[in-house]
Amino acid sequence: MRIAADRCLGIALMGLAAFTAVNALSLEVPFSYDPVGPKAFPLGLSILLGLLSLVLVIRPGENGHWPDKRLGLRLIGVLVLLLVYAVLFPRLGFLLSSMLVIAALAWLFEASPLKAVATGVLMALGGQWLFTHGLGIGLPGLPW
Repeated sequence: MRIAADRCLGIALMGLAAFTAVNALSLEVPFSYDPVGPKAFPLGLSILLGLLSLVLVIRPGENGHWPDKRLGLRLIGVLVLLLVYAVLFPRLGFLLSSMLVIAALAWLFEASPLKAVATGVLMALGGQWLFTHGLGIGLPGLPW
């Protein structure tokens, strides 16, 4: 049963790699300022993910086991919070949606409410600063 967990994960990740590759190949930009184009990076990542997933299927690890029920529920909670983040991001902007989701993630993994909120605020502000000043990328703010 331990090997089945790694193989199931490898097969699921191969499906994700295929999905990513198909979507990367469908990217078309009318004017490309980059000779490689927008397809190269996601296509390269999907190929790498596919190869590593194949290794996981062919040679699963010795300690690959299914998570216990409590950890499994937390992982499902992380997935739900990431979906909530994708919904909130265009509506609330980067800063507020990141604060809420990061605080919820910290609380999900047993941080105290005060520490969870502090983590959400500090990480969102730090991310905003890194994107705007470090990388020069503008992030969406509040829609109003």
